[in-house]
Amino acid sequence: MNKEIDMNKASAPHTPCSRLAVQNLPTSKIREIANAGFGVPDVLRFWFGESTRPTPGFITEAAIAALHRNEVFYSHNSGRADLRAALVAYLNTLHGINLGPERISVTSSGVSALMLAMQALVSPGDRVVIVTPVWPNVAQIPAILNADVSRFSLDVKNGRWHLDTDRLLAQITQQTRLLVINSPGNPTGWTLDAESQKVILDHCRRLGVWILADDVYERLVFDDALHSAPSFLRIARPDYRLIVANSFSKAWLMTGWRLGWITAPAELESDLGKLIEFNTSCAPEFIQSAALAALQGGDGLIAEIRRDLKGNRDFLTGRLSAIKGVEAPLPDGGMYSFFRIKGHDDSVRLAKQLIAEAKLGLAPGAAFGPEGEGWLRWCFAADRASLEEGVLRLEQWFAQKQQ
Repeated sequence: MNKEIDMNKASAPHTPCSRLAVQNLPTSKIREIANAGFGVPDVLRFWFGESTRPTPGFITEAAIAALHRNEVFYSHNSGRADLRAALVAYLNTLHGINLGPERISVTSSGVSALMLAMQALVSPGDRVVIVTPVWPNVAQIPAILNADVSRFSLDVKNGRWHLDTDRLLAQITQQTRLLVINSPGNPTGWTLDAESQKVILDHCRRLGVWILADDVYERLVFDDALHSAPSFLRIARPDYRLIVANSFSKAWLMTGWRLGWITAPAELESDLGKLIEFNTSCAPEFIQSAALAALQGGDGLIAEIRRDLKGNRDFLTGRLSAIKGVEAPLPDGGMYSFFRIKGHDDSVRLAKQLIAEAKLGLAPGAAFGPEGEGWLRWCFAADRASLEEGVLRLEQWFAQKQQ
């Protein structure tokens, strides 16, 4: 005779479920807005963090040629020797340093680089300090690992995003395991200056604190005197507690290819290789061939991207700042304007409202942590005509609200 089982009693302890840390992960508010906009006719989509330009032909053609050569088998855990050598040459030239291939690990995306780095360093209960607002994955990875995450917020000073270095140093104590810094930052475009970088490195060095630098946007800076944003690699010795995560996604227009790399002390090479094995085994070989082509022929591409982004930044920030009630700090790098509208403190609600009423798709600031609430992120890695139309729609929406 079948008996009905009381699922709330008998089976509750055995209900299939994931770890509490995973259950507590927030869903993506950027995806929430994108899902609200998908299917709405004529919405201008500026919510995702990628360029609207496709990957250049010389990169895709290298991948196609690699496929024709049957580069479809397993590769070395840490990446092919020729790609690692090319990354060494690239970084040494860019930053004026002298690192070797034993410090490079190729990863299946930049976010994988961040995950691997934190898996290597962070244990449950470790204190991790993160400069925010920040791309949500950066803050949620240590949460997945059951770390104790402490957020340290930027503020706005003289029309730019600003880091109070003294206050940050006060938060970094001997009980801190890891400091995470994304510069240039997503979503703010804030860029850490070289002087502050040295002060932070010296402080962490004295206390034995690791630094994880997310340098994904390092080539996308708007100071014409700089080839890249200041990098900790320029001032750190090879044995310092520093890991740098990077990606081919932004500077080479390869977001969908999912390839990145880690620069770390040579002593971590073996452990990182083991972690790569247990996460993804290796990066696809034909994509590594595409990355090799990007490194060998991408200087002109990066210069063009920087020029276009700077023009778009100046255009968008200027137009946004001209709207009464809008605060739009000037970003020093990256591909985003992070701005806010006076009187609108619920960024998810506002973003959905702009989709419905202005057909304008922006990312809500709340997606980047509580410090971002009330702000909106506008990705300006788009063609100028789309940006002009987007600003016009926002201006018209404002005009209607004031009637």
